[in-house]
Amino acid sequence: LESDYGGPVAFKEMVKQAHAHGIAVVLDVVYNHFGPGDLDLWQFDGWSENDGGGIYFYNDERSETPWGNTRPDYGRKEVREYIRDNAMMWLEDYHVDGLRFDGSVYIRRVDGPGDKELPDGWNLMQWLNAEIQSKFPGKITIAEDLQSSDWLTKPVSENGAGFGSQWDARFVHPIREAATQSEDASRSMESVANAIRSLYNGEATQRVIYSESHDEVANGKARVPQEADEKNPQSRVAQKLSTLAASLVMTSPGIPMLFQGQEFLQDKWFEDTSPLDWDMANSHHGIVLLYRDLIRLRLNSRNETAGLTGNYVQVHHVNDEIKLIAFHRWQNGGSGDDVLVVANFSNQTRENYSIGFPREGLWKLRFNSDAQVYSSEFGGFFSGDALATATERDGYPFQGVIHIAPYSTLIFSQDPG
Repeated sequence: LESDYGGPVAFKEMVKQAHAHGIAVVLDVVYNHFGPGDLDLWQFDGWSENDGGGIYFYNDERSETPWGNTRPDYGRKEVREYIRDNAMMWLEDYHVDGLRFDGSVYIRRVDGPGDKELPDGWNLMQWLNAEIQSKFPGKITIAEDLQSSDWLTKPVSENGAGFGSQWDARFVHPIREAATQSEDASRSMESVANAIRSLYNGEATQRVIYSESHDEVANGKARVPQEADEKNPQSRVAQKLSTLAASLVMTSPGIPMLFQGQEFLQDKWFEDTSPLDWDMANSHHGIVLLYRDLIRLRLNSRNETAGLTGNYVQVHHVNDEIKLIAFHRWQNGGSGDDVLVVANFSNQTRENYSIGFPREGLWKLRFNSDAQVYSSEFGGFFSGDALATATERDGYPFQGVIHIAPYSTLIFSQDPG
């Protein structure tokens, strides 16, 4: 807790005020390395025979991490208890609502994405997660592991690591790739479909989904608008493709995550020395509105889109030739619950296009990302409601006709009955 930000007391007050406004606080914790070597924990025992970290750090190949040879010895009782006490401190004393474990693959493996397992790290994570779930059942732990393993979010009782969720590399990479290709022909709808439907252990909340993060927009990669149109990241195409990716983040099963400034088309790449350009929140106030509307739909704020809060998804229409995809979201099913999402990844308008619907009757258009209220660059193409009639289509007993603008998303649902 940096003193520049007010130290421990100010952090406690921030958490308190966030809770008063209905905002949870999830804290990033870094247990995969204790470095660099100028930290107080380095050679804490007072000596080192090999210029390493001393007795509380590994002193062989297990010490090596991408951030220096500073991995603590997870097999040592004092280290394990220190990390356990640190995790519990944030939950007990600071009342944070969860912990996000940085680079957990470097806790459970010697060589990260390699295959040299580190059993002491694995059972340390199991111990931490089991105790957190026992003492704080309403709080979440999240692994930034990026190796897409069901075992990370399996319960400890089933020999899993016991995390509540994990950052999902199987989602972000295909979605970013589809949104940032220079040619429509290079966008793979099968890859997008797999990204939407791929859950861990069949549970939506076991994955965190996103199109931008501090890693995805740095280290040689840029923000989605910048990647979509390097010459002009504020162009119509950049705006359309960025919001198309975001609409899938907010409608696919998972815990949606947005990166700072994404909601007002922050461009370039992320550097912690460069502040956000808050003027863009005014110049792109319509894009901010688009994100707000997506969030309201995702939260089912108007009792019309409960399916977006649910666990289930069926990607029932995939047309790679014209780059269009449609999927059905639901929790319990029925009017006010079933949601149909259509995404057009091509630069062509599709009119009088038939897709399957799960229920008969009128489906209200709840969201059209091409609406001009979101941007003067958008076409304002009129899509309208859809009427599903009793004709089998895409494995569903009903079909409806939709009209969709280029690089756009439509969201339909039925009025609660």
